Parts: sequence; structure tokens; C-alpha cells
Amino acid sequence: MAAGDEHAASEVLRGLARHLNCLNEDNKATRKRALELIKRETVDKKLSGAVQQEVFSALLKPLLKCVSDPMERSRETAITTITEFIRCVPKPEESLPYLMPCLAQRLGEKEIHEPSEELRLSASEMLTLTVEVCGTQLAPYLSEMFNILQRTIVDPFPDVKRESCKCIIIFAKCLPEHFHMQAESLIKPLMQTIAHQHSRVRVPVIEATGAVIQQSSGKNVDDVISHLAQRLFDDSPQVRKAVTVVVGDWLLHMRDRYSYFHKLIPLLLSSITDEIPEIRLVAADLWRQVGAQWEKENEDDIKDKMDFLLTAPPLYPPEVERPGLGCRELVVRNLGRLVPAITHDVTDWLVPTRVRTSQLLSVLLLHAEDHSTQHLQPLLATLYHACTDSEKDVVSNCLSAAKLLGTFVPPAVFLKLLLDHVTTPSSSALPWAPLMVLAAVLGGCSKPLLKPHLQQIADTLVQPDVCQEYQQVMYLEQLLACVDVLLCQCESDCGSVSLQLLQVLVNVQSLSTEPQLSEKALECVQCLSKVQGLDSVMELYRQHMGQLLDWLSASVSIWSSYSPQRLQLHIIVIQSGPVIGEFVSQLMPLLRGCLQPDRDPEMRMTIFTMLAKLLLDAGNTLDSQGHFRNESEVFLCDILLPNLVWHAGRTAAAVRTSAISCLLALLHGGGITPGQLLCMEEKLTSQVLSALEEDSQMGRLLACRSLSTILRLIGSSLHPEALNKLYPELLKRLDDSSEEVRSVALQALGLWLSSLTKDYNPELCAPHLQFLFQQLLLHLDDPDSSVQDQVLEILKKGSSVHPSLLQREVEAVRDKQRSPLYCNQLLQHISSLPTETSADCPE
Repeated sequence: MAAGDEHAASEVLRGLARHLNCLNEDNKATRKRALELIKRETVDKKLSGAVQQEVFSALLKPLLKCVSDPMERSRETAITTITEFIRCVPKPEESLPYLMPCLAQRLGEKEIHEPSEELRLSASEMLTLTVEVCGTQLAPYLSEMFNILQRTIVDPFPDVKRESCKCIIIFAKCLPEHFHMQAESLIKPLMQTIAHQHSRVRVPVIEATGAVIQQSSGKNVDDVISHLAQRLFDDSPQVRKAVTVVVGDWLLHMRDRYSYFHKLIPLLLSSITDEIPEIRLVAADLWRQVGAQWEKENEDDIKDKMDFLLTAPPLYPPEVERPGLGCRELVVRNLGRLVPAITHDVTDWLVPTRVRTSQLLSVLLLHAEDHSTQHLQPLLATLYHACTDSEKDVVSNCLSAAKLLGTFVPPAVFLKLLLDHVTTPSSSALPWAPLMVLAAVLGGCSKPLLKPHLQQIADTLVQPDVCQEYQQVMYLEQLLACVDVLLCQCESDCGSVSLQLLQVLVNVQSLSTEPQLSEKALECVQCLSKVQGLDSVMELYRQHMGQLLDWLSASVSIWSSYSPQRLQLHIIVIQSGPVIGEFVSQLMPLLRGCLQPDRDPEMRMTIFTMLAKLLLDAGNTLDSQGHFRNESEVFLCDILLPNLVWHAGRTAAAVRTSAISCLLALLHGGGITPGQLLCMEEKLTSQVLSALEEDSQMGRLLACRSLSTILRLIGSSLHPEALNKLYPELLKRLDDSSEEVRSVALQALGLWLSSLTKDYNPELCAPHLQFLFQQLLLHLDDPDSSVQDQVLEILKKGSSVHPSLLQREVEAVRDKQRSPLYCNQLLQHISSLPTETSADCPE
């Protein structure tokens, strides 16, 4: 020290002597004023370094004593003064023997000795400055440093926590050869603080954790990894970025990083899919560095791959940049440890965890490429669970991952596992999961690779255990998705499995209760016909109708009301339109088999209803080629009439009602000729007349309409005896409880009278006519005026059959003072008839 500096220091100290004495006074104000004057005369005057060093050495102990002063202002001035001295003096390390014990006493004890948050912050800042300027000179004071940092990390004041983390980072860099010896002691307080409510605290804690692990033995990675993983779900982007940077730094520089690749890689790769672009870029850049470094370190092991495996696999996602060889190899070599962790986390109870895990799965598969084949079994099990998740993002991400499996794994391999799972799903509650995964995997496979396996896939999908076992909407949607993806991927190649795909689509429509799903299935049917170059769906049905009917006939003996086959039949005959008319000879045995009287009643009703719709438009459906008429007698005798035979019970009555509606449709639609009807008139009319006595109003109504249609078609060709059997039953219906039945019965009676020809002798049949006229005249007194009007018109029509007989009956009624108005009208009408009319019956 120069003489001039020594003299200057002596002068300064001489001037401070009185102030130093005042520091021992009991008066707080005196001590405070003395400290302020000391500060003014020393650090504020910007003395030279050597002078300041000498002055600081003399003042250090008194100042440190004031750090414990009862007065907060005095403590603050003392800390500020010491801090400025440390910053300015050339040899601050000379103060350490006195400074460190003091700081340890104020900040490193279990109890907080410094009540002021601001002063604890100032003291922490002084400690940080001390570490910066002293560096390696702090080696003898490791225990004090770690005691202080353990306490300040968990200090209640957030700013103290932040300053402590800053201090840790600097300390770890300054004394790496000593820091590792006690670094583990900081892990617990850091982990207690890592979830602090303030993000500005969480960020430095994460950075400090990175420094501690980096400079320690690495044994505590397991203690911090779960905490860092949780911070990847932090709402603050700065926190997530900090985790990304720390993990990337570990992967690049941590001494024992090879032992922890399987734990650190998922954390860094998770950030590649972060919602913030900046974080994604940081993560991607760090990952490239990690891969390049590993590649360089293991160049000898992967030399062959570096020379030859340069081309990306076919169908590699075009929007994704292929990772470097080092990155891919890192994932491949650790995939066996990563897949179980993915399987565990994808079922976590927290939605964000499941979403991030599902995103990570896709990233891993992009790196693993064809190496994912050896882990296919656990990967598929993971996807089955994830695809049934209630969170849409999880499902979407996992389907993307499944598509990547289709891109990288050979079809022969994944189909061997997947198709078995489709046939026998592991979860009966969620059977659609394998189908959902299958559709996604097929979507990632190329057409040339898929073509040889089309038959195997289609044969699996059409199995009854697959396409008919479940009726849940979700299951049917995924079954449809499998067909849809085959049509999109293979297009014209689907012609070889056209029948199986059509069968699946028919089944989906038959089981679906959702109109939108049925519409989608119909669109797939149209697409199936289009990819084969067919003009329409009808052409597709024409191509396969014989096989479809054989398919249904194979099981017709076991059909019931719960069988999907009856619904499949409905879809086929309705959608095929006129085409079904070309296969009537094949359809008839099928109908005969399922419509026998001993078969399931509900099933018969369903099929009769379907047939009624078809027969109403027979010319465009069943009889489009005129073949149904050749079979109509068989249809009537073997199918319809046996179902009209009376049996006790409401169910049997409902079957008869559906059968009579089918008969009415047959008569109206022209599916049977009048000649054929005439041949079967006796059998037919007896059953229809029996149906007039049904308990069901609808049954009686349909029977009346059927009888009216028969009279319209063949009434004029019927024998008088056959005609005379009809009208009494119709007369009974005039007293029916249903107004609609009465009206139709009256119309039928009008048709009956119109059916009388010259072969009907009114004189011989006078008793029949007399009874008919008498019964009709009774209803001229009906309370319903519309019935009266109808009866009047019918009697007018009957007057041309036997005028004199009707005249006598009308006069007898009039004489009894009943319905005089209607009787007079009738008598006037009869008198206006030509005289010869009574001798002959109308044509």
C-alpha cells in the first residue's frame, strides 16, 4: 500500500473515530446518524480502491455489529454500506471470515432473525454480490452458504426466493468442484418452492434446479423429474420455456445424462408440441443439438445408418420435418422404457396430462418409424384405452398416432394383432376401440401395401361376431369408418371384396337408429358402386343380389324378432328397387321360410309391413320384370292365407292385421291378375270374410277394403252363390262401432250390387235381395245423415236389380211412418225406371 494511500486512509479513519464511538450509544437516533455519516464519508465519496480496502477492514466489525441493530433504519444503512464496500474494494475476500458468520446468523438459522422482508432481500443481494466477487474464495464457507440458501429459498418473501435462486446459479458456476458436495441439500427446498403461486418465482426456481442438478452428482434427477414434468402444464409460457431450456441443457451437458435419457427425452419432446410457437422452436432447436451431439459421440456405432438410412419412409407425413438420425436413434434406443410410461400417463386422471401424453406418443412414433413394430402390442393396447377417452383432443391425438403406425409398420404385422382384437375385443363395454384404431391405422397405409390384405380385412369385418354383435352407435360408426377408409385408400381394388363391404354397409343401416349414420352408410354404398365404375346403387345390388339372398337364406331358419337379418332383408329389397324383381324365384323360398305361422310373430309383422310397401308399387319393385305374377298364387296360398287363419290372442290378431294389409297391397298394386284371383276366390274370400269379425278395428277395416277390391277386380265374374255369401257379412258391418268401417262396408255393398250380371236371376235370388233391401232400409233411420245418404244411393242402385221387390219393401216401411222423405225419393226413382228393367238385370 502506497504511503499516500495509507495517509489518506488514516485521515478518513481519524475523521470517523467519533462516529464509530457513537455506534455504541444507547440512543437509536445517535446510532442511525453515525451510520449515515460513516456511509457519507466513505462509500459515497468514491475513495480509491486501496483506501477503501483499508477503511473497510477497520469498519467491517462495527458495521457487522450494526446489522443486528434493533432499529431497522440502522440495519438497512449498515447492510447498504457493507454491500457498497464489497462492490468497490479490490480484495473483498478479506471480509469473508467476519461477513459469512454474520450472514449465516441473520439468514441461515431455523428462526428468522431479520423481521424485515426488504432487509432480508438486501442481505440476500449482498450475499449474491459476495459470491460474484469472491468466487472460489468461498470454498471454506460452503456450510454457511448452503445453510443460508436452504433457508432463503423457502423465505416467505417472493423476492428473497428469486434472489436466492440467482445466487445458487452463480455459486454453482463459481465453485463447481466444491458445489457438488452439498448440492443435494438444496433439492428439497427448491422442490418446495417450485409450485409457488408467482410465475416470476417458479422460473428462477426451475433455473436454479437446473444448475444444482448440473453441478451435482446427478443422483437427484429422480427427485426433481416429476416436479419438472408438472411444470410443463404450467399456465405461464415462461415457466414452460424454463423447463424446456433446463432439460435441454441437461441432455447436452449433464455428466451422467446417458443414464437419464429415457426420463429426460419425454420432457423435451413434450415441448415440441407446446401451444406457444417460441417454446416449440426452442425445444426443436435443443433437440436437434442433442441428436447431433449424440450422433457425434456414437459415430462408430451408427456409421452404417449414417451412410445408408437417409431416405424417409414412403407416406412420411409431408408437413413434418424428419428428425435427424441422432434424434431418431435416441428415441429408438429408449422406446422400450418410454412406452410403459406413455401407457400409464395416458390414463391419468388429469386431462392435461392425458392430452400431453397423447401428443408425445405421435412425436415418439415419428422418431421410431419402423422400429415401433417391436413395441406394437403395448402400443395398440395404449391406443385402445386412449381412443375411449372422454376428452376429444386425446382421441384425436391417438388416432393421429395410430395413423403413423399404419405408415411405418407393415400391414401383415399390424393386421395379425388388430384383426384378432377386432374379432374378440378385450373390453365388452367398449368394443369399438379396436375398430377405431384399425380405421386410423388403415388410413396411414399405402394402397400397394394394403391391396394383398383386402380380402383378409373384409372377411373379418363381415363376420357376424364383428358386424352383427353390437348395436351401439359408436361401434357402428367405427365399423363404417373402416369401410370408408378402405374405399378411400384402395378405390377400384375394392371390387374384389365388393360383396363383403356391401354386406357390412347393409348391416350398419339395418342396425342404426341414427338417421345421419344411415345416410353416411348409404353414401358409402354409392361410393362402392362408383369405385367399380357402376352406374348406380341398383347395378351394385344386381351384381350381388343372388349372393345377398343366399347369405340371408343361410340363417332364415333361426330368425326371430331380434335377428338383424330381417332388417337386412328390408334394406336390401328397398334399396335395390326394380332389381329385386329379377330375383323373385330366389326371394320366395326365403319369404316362405320366415313367414310360416309357427315363426316369431313380431318378425312376421315386420316383414308383412315391408312387403305391403313393396306390393303397393309392385311394378317398380317385386313385379318389375313380371316374374312376381308367376309366383303370386304360391305367395297367396303358402304365405298370406296361412297367416290369416284365426288363432287366439292379441299377438295373433296383430299378425292377421299385418297379413291382411299385405293382401290389400297385393290387390291394389297389381301384383296378381284377376284370372289368378278368380281361381283362388273361394279360399281367399273365406279368410277375408273371417277377418270381418276381427276384434281389431284396423283388421275389420282392412278386410272390408280387401273385399271391396276383390269385388272391383272380379265381382262381375263371380258365381251367384259366391256373391250371396258375401253380402250378409257386409251387412253385419253396418252396425260396426267404427264409422269408418261402416262407410267402407256400404261402399262394398254398392260394389256388390254393381257386380250382379245377367247370370244373377233376381227371381230365384229374391229372398237374398229382399233381406238385403230390408236391412238397408233399416239404416235409413241411422242417426248419421251421411250413412242415410249412402244407403239411399245404394238402394237406388239396387232398384235396377228388382224394382218391384224394392218397391214393396219401401212402401211397407213408409206405411210404418219410418223415413218418409227417403222412402218417397226411392219410390219416385223406381217409378222413373223403364218398365223392362224389372225383367232383366243390369250388365
